[in-house]
Amino acid sequence: MTEPLPISIYVCDDLTKQFVKINSITNKLVAQFNFQAMTANWYGDEDNIPFIQLLLETPQGFINQKEQQKEKQQTKQVQTVKTHSDDVFSFIDDKESQLLIYTIAITESEQVLLAQQAKLLAGLLQIKLQKVLNIIAKQLNLKPI
Repeated sequence: MTEPLPISIYVCDDLTKQFVKINSITNKLVAQFNFQAMTANWYGDEDNIPFIQLLLETPQGFINQKEQQKEKQQTKQVQTVKTHSDDVFSFIDDKESQLLIYTIAITESEQVLLAQQAKLLAGLLQIKLQKVLNIIAKQLNLKPI
């Protein structure tokens, strides 16, 4: 049995079909971000390690997810739904308060750009996801990565 890493990235099926290399890129980013978080001492308090899930979605998937989470918030199944920008929102599940879930849209304009220049995918994902992780670092009073 393997222990889950504190930071994980999940890619929706539509993006996996659209960008063949996205899973290998996100696997590398998971390793990189977990290492950077470790060196920034995010895991210093072993009883209070934040588990972060980054969910990559299409614009339509992003809208659907946001609507679902807002409905769950109204029925008290999730604590908080927070919008960070037009392409990032987060929520905390009441059952697992140590789990921070951030949904990130790969916007239509980004998809158009990536369709023309697929080699930009790794850099775009790294910058976009690192920005989200640094939002989390600020909220939790941790050192940015």
